[in-house]
Amino acid sequence: MTAEQRRLDNPAPGEILARSGFDRIADDFDRELCDVGSPGAARRFVEAEGRLLWRSAVARAQGRLPDAGDLAAEDDRPLYWARLRMSRALTQWRPEFPLDGAERTELLESFERHSRGQSGVVLPRGVKRVLISGFDPFQLDADIRRSNPSGAIALALDGVTLQTPSGPARVEAAMFPVLWRPFEQGVVERTFLPHLRPGPGQVDLFATVSQGRPERFDVERWNGRWHQGTDNNTEVRGEPITVAPGIPTIDPPPEFVPTTQPYAAIVGADTGRFPVYDNTEVTEIPAGQTAPVTRPDGPTPGSVARAGGGGSYLSNEVAYRTTLLRDALRADIPGGHVHTPILLFDPANSTEITDPVLEGNRRDITAQFRAVLAVAVGAGAQGDPFGPSSSPRTRPLPPPSM
Repeated sequence: MTAEQRRLDNPAPGEILARSGFDRIADDFDRELCDVGSPGAARRFVEAEGRLLWRSAVARAQGRLPDAGDLAAEDDRPLYWARLRMSRALTQWRPEFPLDGAERTELLESFERHSRGQSGVVLPRGVKRVLISGFDPFQLDADIRRSNPSGAIALALDGVTLQTPSGPARVEAAMFPVLWRPFEQGVVERTFLPHLRPGPGQVDLFATVSQGRPERFDVERWNGRWHQGTDNNTEVRGEPITVAPGIPTIDPPPEFVPTTQPYAAIVGADTGRFPVYDNTEVTEIPAGQTAPVTRPDGPTPGSVARAGGGGSYLSNEVAYRTTLLRDALRADIPGGHVHTPILLFDPANSTEITDPVLEGNRRDITAQFRAVLAVAVGAGAQGDPFGPSSSPRTRPLPPPSM
């Protein structure tokens, strides 16, 4: 089992599943998996169950799932822990037919892709089209109860039509793991590529979302080509970000890639309880030097990245990969990263899996991001949405490469 799967033995995941009704989904998966009798049936079963889990999580978050237990509907954790329980069953499954390691890996990857909404993005014509992404909970060895507001946002907005100053906008969402290896294998780019590529399927705006700093939203201006830290499987990185073979990119890779979100319009709007900042800070090694320095106003020419405005963890990485892909495709669309406030429990609660403070904070963060997104979609159709500084969208781009 993976480190993630071993955390299922803690009591908190079982309580989250039982109080959300998602224990029944996992139980059904375990029972029906035992009846799968061929490799083809296994592939069909895993895809169908992955899609069902994602649809169920979205329906629960949007108040459309019956028998959903007493846990708050907006909670992102039932999806996370159910997926892990089901993937653990798939890892341990011993079918009656031969199944080698590569075939099992293919089944696990298919289940991940479909249960995260990555394969189900469908954006209709006739409205503005928006693609967002969220993340799993993380830092669970410090507190197994943690929830991720970006995951709650993805579930709350998937398939929702927003009313914006430039008309209705349909939102689709996908979820990503807090794991280095799938990112290095291209999961982010393969999810976004069909929807950033110029043509009839291109979105009008994209936003990657993650949990950031206490009591504030940040529109991250710069994304850096460096990742470091420990992921949910306890794997460690500390090196430049690389792009998987076969994915459009830019060669040589830029150390920093800017947002093309309408940050001036977003920061200037009244969107909710939390202040919203245009964050221009980066950490770099300046040209000709060896020590990293933190700069409040963006990178300097010739420097080497050590952190974007969103740091050097997977939130910065999802932003770097999507904005680099945008530029490699020469897609002239607004897109970048938004950090939400940290989702906090009541300070007096150190044991219960939920409380009114946590639930209220989650609702406020989700509602404010929804307002931020509506402003971004509306501003993208008006004048210069970037404010008085020169627009990152007008800078010359090097030719793409594969």
